[in-house]
Amino acid sequence: MKKILRIVLLVFVIAIFIGTLVFLYQKSQTKPEVFEIKQAKIDNIVKKTVATGSILPRKEIEIKPQVSGIVDYIEVEPGDIIKKGDLIAKVKIIPDMINLANAESRLEKAEIQLKDAESVFKRQKELFSKGVIAEADYLKAEISHSNAKAEVSAAENSLEIIKEGAMKKSGSAANTLIRSTIEGMVLDVPIEVGNRVIESNTFNAGSTIALVADMGEMVFEGKVDETEVGKLKNGMELVLTIGAIENITFKSVLEYVAPKGIAENGAIQFEIRASVEQKPGIFIRAGYSANADIVLETLDSVLTVEESLIIFSGDTAFVEVQKEDLTFEKRQIKTGLSDGIKIQVLEGLTTEEKLKVQK
Repeated sequence: MKKILRIVLLVFVIAIFIGTLVFLYQKSQTKPEVFEIKQAKIDNIVKKTVATGSILPRKEIEIKPQVSGIVDYIEVEPGDIIKKGDLIAKVKIIPDMINLANAESRLEKAEIQLKDAESVFKRQKELFSKGVIAEADYLKAEISHSNAKAEVSAAENSLEIIKEGAMKKSGSAANTLIRSTIEGMVLDVPIEVGNRVIESNTFNAGSTIALVADMGEMVFEGKVDETEVGKLKNGMELVLTIGAIENITFKSVLEYVAPKGIAENGAIQFEIRASVEQKPGIFIRAGYSANADIVLETLDSVLTVEESLIIFSGDTAFVEVQKEDLTFEKRQIKTGLSDGIKIQVLEGLTTEEKLKVQK
């Protein structure tokens, strides 16, 4: 029994020893490296750049008051469609106390002068009818009376303008009623009832009562890098993708490229603008962010290869071509236009040759 156990143990030790040798031998052997193979092919190359920006109305107007005062009431809210001349808000005049006092004083003086002129005119008229005075004296009194009446009327109008912002006899208080100057949609009403607003004048832009825009004509405004701006021309077609509207693209035509660049994050950016072709039933809101694909150059049916297969050394491009013995040789090729994924091959390669995929 002991002899059998010794034999089994010996066989077990020998098996472990042989297994270890086999394992070490296999581990010492270099496994052949397997490379993925691809080929050049005839394809189209479209080189394009992407401009980021937003969609805005072509015509967006800030409605401002012609008088300073307090907002009495507001007739519209964002989203309303209004026509030219529609009422937006009314401003209540808060008159300046000094101007008000001067206007009232002027009216009082004008009324006193009118009362005196009326008295003189009546007396001169009676004397002239009796032939006591000459016609020239009568006409002089009549003119003075007319001037006094005109001064009273002017003083009343001045006082009314200071108090109300317009004259009643004009038909409407045009200065205090804020009306739209264009037809469109109200985008924003940045004031509330009770807010004080400042009139628009030579020295002040004035408070904005409302933003009104024509939403039927939209434009894309974006920026492109200086490396691409030289290839842009007015009339080029753009394809717009709006982040808030999925799976739909919009055609656009480039109509403006800024002559001066702006430094942003260490690079020079140039502003561009393009008209947007809207689609029925799709409402584009002002301020939507968008990307514009701009086709810079197109090549049809040319020999191309994936750019990842190429080894670049300075200005020289190489590929590794498989030989008959399954080894690879490094070959120089001449390249052309690239779209960032595939590149045109001008010389040094055919569609039949197999290329090593670089790891």
